[in-house]
Amino acid sequence: MAEMDVNGTGSTATASRAPVAGASGRPGGMEPARSQLVTEEGKTRIAEGVVGKIAGLAAREIPGVHSMGSGVSRRIGQLRSMMPGGVDASRQGVSVEVGEKEAAIDLDLVTWYGQSIVDVCEAVRRNVRDRVESMTGLKVVEVNITVDDVYVEGEQDEEKESRVR
Repeated sequence: MAEMDVNGTGSTATASRAPVAGASGRPGGMEPARSQLVTEEGKTRIAEGVVGKIAGLAAREIPGVHSMGSGVSRRIGQLRSMMPGGVDASRQGVSVEVGEKEAAIDLDLVTWYGQSIVDVCEAVRRNVRDRVESMTGLKVVEVNITVDDVYVEGEQDEEKESRVR
């Protein structure tokens, strides 16, 4: 097992790929194993941005999620991702707080019109928690979701049309 500096400040947590039986509510009752924080084999550091990227990608895997971030942040994110050294678009709409053994995640997303927002958010929350926990070994204590908008197909085309001809 290796030590992880999960937020670049010296906070550490340890992860193992081997699952252990537990009452986590997951299929098979499996959850990530944890072991000693310091080992003789060395240290593994995981940046906060890595947890954010995993969470963002996991959220986007769910049908019903149109995009991540509020309208303004999506536009700014598009511009920033085009610039050299810009922010990775997969972290757009994602904010994380990481401690020694736990992570809290906040997501801003846009759902498709016609989808059950409750069902989409439940699926996003479950997938984000499962992906982050299985890939990092951190326990995700909360996944807070703000639905900023509902996307209606053709909505962008209408906004671009000029009122003047």
